Amino acid sequence: MSKQIEQVEGLNISLHGVNIAVIAHYAGGKNILSFNPEFVATPESERPVFSLRQIIDPNYLFKLQIRTEKIPPVLSNLLPEGILRDLTAKSLNCHPNNEFSILAYLGLNLPGAIIATPIKAGDLPLWALEHRLSTEPVQIEVRHANTKFSLAGVQMKFSSSHLDGRYHIDQELTGDMWIIKTPSTVHKGVPVNEYTCMRLAESVGVSVPAIRLIKLDELDGLPNIRLPDEEFAYGIQRFDRSAEGRIHTEDFAQVFGLYPSDKYQKVNCELLASALYRASHERLHDIQEMARRLLLNILLGNGDAHLKNWTMIYPDGRTPRLSPLYDVVFTIPYITDDKLALNMSGSKQWYEMTLAHFERWTKDAKLPWPAIKPHLLETIKIARATWPEMLNTLPMQDEHKEALRTHWQKLQADFRIYK
Repeated sequence: MSKQIEQVEGLNISLHGVNIAVIAHYAGGKNILSFNPEFVATPESERPVFSLRQIIDPNYLFKLQIRTEKIPPVLSNLLPEGILRDLTAKSLNCHPNNEFSILAYLGLNLPGAIIATPIKAGDLPLWALEHRLSTEPVQIEVRHANTKFSLAGVQMKFSSSHLDGRYHIDQELTGDMWIIKTPSTVHKGVPVNEYTCMRLAESVGVSVPAIRLIKLDELDGLPNIRLPDEEFAYGIQRFDRSAEGRIHTEDFAQVFGLYPSDKYQKVNCELLASALYRASHERLHDIQEMARRLLLNILLGNGDAHLKNWTMIYPDGRTPRLSPLYDVVFTIPYITDDKLALNMSGSKQWYEMTLAHFERWTKDAKLPWPAIKPHLLETIKIARATWPEMLNTLPMQDEHKEALRTHWQKLQADFRIYK
């Protein structure tokens, strides 16, 4: 009786030209990520950081990551969610959970610096197949994605090149790359809402990329999509692209090995802070920055600061830092669940939060409260002194401005902002 032969496809995972790993996809739907032995053997001082986990866990690079249908979370979180996931799967004639096929399709246009490329049949290295008894390599036929937009909820999000005053959708013509968010077909004034919140955040000293409100007629190559009668899209400069090339990034869903569906649960602010403080190259600065951002989420009523909205960036490929701030929206006008995305000090209710909650947060995460408290006090001092007047001149819709002022009045005395 002949032994059963399994078919296998492979993708090479590279980072800044270094071959990091191979993900092998078997006919039964199993996906196995194996790290390249040459990469593992590279001295730590010379080895690019693929994931923060390799810094935190000394055994990380020696472990196989095995999943069925889906690919491991460190790669799965690079793929689109929601409707765009469904549209991509439909164009590939595959199930939305067939993440290997979607990764192969989008492998040259992923966030950060990771690139996934098909391996020719017969070229799959033996070390990527050692854990299976008998395999037959298969050549992947990949149609690479000709679009780089992603979709979050009901707001379209595009990547674009800024050149000669125009924003060229789905083209990488320069290192000056921007994420463009067009107006929502369901919620009013989202671009001006996000722009306003980001300007307020910037005013208290938080690190923010360049942001702009962009007239829709400045966009070249915008697909034929239904848009509401609003003048502006929101633009934020991509911090994972530069004139020198791609910059590696990793959101905290990847760091914790969680799928996007778990981005609101399973990890609280204490665990997030502990990982950041342990691994960041500038850990005191970054934990002070995180504290400011946690306070900002309370002050700005941002209920969507989930794990995927906290990201590490590796400017030199090896030393992790907290990335600039992004995706801050006053969510109260749009969602009825008016609370924080992640649990902090046993609560998600922003109308309960006080300085005592922050002190407990630092204690539970083993952070230096004396080094963090002054930054919180400075943030609320600047916000109280400047935000009411700033808000008058910023472009958020008037009804949303009034709702934000009402929100400020309902906060605890430690954080209340007076009109």
